[in-house]
Amino acid sequence: MMTELSEKRMSPAEAVRLVRDGDWVEYGFGAGFPELLDKALAARKGELKDVKIRGGLLLAPRIEAVECDPEQESFHYYSVHIGETERKLQSRGLVRFIPLMLREMPGMLRRGDLKTDVAFIPVSRPDANGVCSTGLSPYTWRVIAENARTVIFEINEHYPVLFGKNPAHATRLPLSMADAVVEGGHSPVPTRSYRAPSETDLTIARLVTAEIPDGACLGLGVGGVPFAVASMLAESDLKDLGCWTGTVSDPFMALYKAGKLTNRRKNGRDQGLFTWNLCMGTQEMYEWVGANPALFNPSDLDYVHEPTHIGSNDNYVSINGAVQVDLMGQENGESAGSRQLSGIGGQMDFLEGAFRSKGGKGFICLASTHTKKDGTLESNIVPAIAAGSTGSVPRTQIRNVATEYGIARLSGLSVRERAEAMANIAHPAFREDLLRYAAEKFR
Repeated sequence: MMTELSEKRMSPAEAVRLVRDGDWVEYGFGAGFPELLDKALAARKGELKDVKIRGGLLLAPRIEAVECDPEQESFHYYSVHIGETERKLQSRGLVRFIPLMLREMPGMLRRGDLKTDVAFIPVSRPDANGVCSTGLSPYTWRVIAENARTVIFEINEHYPVLFGKNPAHATRLPLSMADAVVEGGHSPVPTRSYRAPSETDLTIARLVTAEIPDGACLGLGVGGVPFAVASMLAESDLKDLGCWTGTVSDPFMALYKAGKLTNRRKNGRDQGLFTWNLCMGTQEMYEWVGANPALFNPSDLDYVHEPTHIGSNDNYVSINGAVQVDLMGQENGESAGSRQLSGIGGQMDFLEGAFRSKGGKGFICLASTHTKKDGTLESNIVPAIAAGSTGSVPRTQIRNVATEYGIARLSGLSVRERAEAMANIAHPAFREDLLRYAAEKFR
């Protein structure tokens, strides 16, 4: 192992010499970020042309290759899921968004619909067998490594060693897969904090928490309502909850420490284990995950996000937020007009998983209104998703929509009945207009 490491070891500056004009360079997802390679690549500004960097939901506070080249003479940045750092860059015209379902990425890479020439893969230190872990962000790194021309490992000394349960797992990347290996000192792994739930979030959370049975397997999105649900569950009488989620975060840790989340009653795949693809949260969360690797089965996107895998566990409950939902039940979950706020990620996958689960339930949760810049209220329950906004999830995949005014149960309803159910959970100031629209349009 040490021989292979020494043979492949390069400085960051040497490693980025492997990047060529026109290449697609993969940076990864979430808390995993190739900090040293990013800085070295930025130093080649003006020398390289048309290098396309792809990433998503990156927690790194700064992406040097993008920041150093606002004219985009050398580098263009593409995101598959807009996060906070990318939103700031997007406002400056420095992000190009690629709409896709994350579950489809591995297949797209294998087919060549997505191309990766050079993969900058953040990994843990290798074990005694020369195998590195993809740590907090398995993403779809193994598939990327198998299909890239050039693979560069960046060993991050802060990364926990987290191997999935399968020996040929997506989280296990042997040094033999790398063409080059980079080492050096890193900043602490970037954390993510979340705002406290609002009173509206808490009201919605109470409605949804009442729908969750003992032994339910949870998929929680990020945001005020899912986090409030987790807090309420931690104080409830429920027991033996499970976890199968795209992003594991602090609320799951809180549920485990409260003795509520045991994974014992997961009766499909991964009994006894937390299943996830991405870990994002506080430093306490990262330390807990790193200290308890036997609790987790981190895995690839097309394992974690596969609806048949999700639905193999009974009583699967998916809880996600939205920007708008229209009267037919169609959801905009990711944009304000044409401005991209996030991405669809795995929301459709987990909603479908809930459909497939015996006793499963999927919830889309949103406040009934938001306040505009001029101080006026605007309804988040709308007659129709406006032109230019994103239709993220079709009406056929949405069963339950919750606002602070109740839960609209849409399964089996006609279009007119769906519209009336949606209007009845809108803010009272907008209900009359919404019901009038429904009566005129859905006869």
